[in-house]
Amino acid sequence: MAKKTGGKVIKVTLVRSPIGFPQSQKATVRALGLRRLHQTVEHQDTPALRGMLAKVVHMIRIDE
Repeated sequence: MAKKTGGKVIKVTLVRSPIGFPQSQKATVRALGLRRLHQTVEHQDTPALRGMLAKVVHMIRIDE
């Protein structure tokens, strides 16, 4: 994924499988664009993104 322009960019990596977690958390991981373990995606830093990250913080690694 190409780096997005303007503002702060956050890298999110899936480090724990969503198997065994509630469906809403699995859906959040998918909405973040994470499909496989150790996959990294870049997102623009927004309050909505921060809320999504807070919901699944136990499954991801965040690099600012």
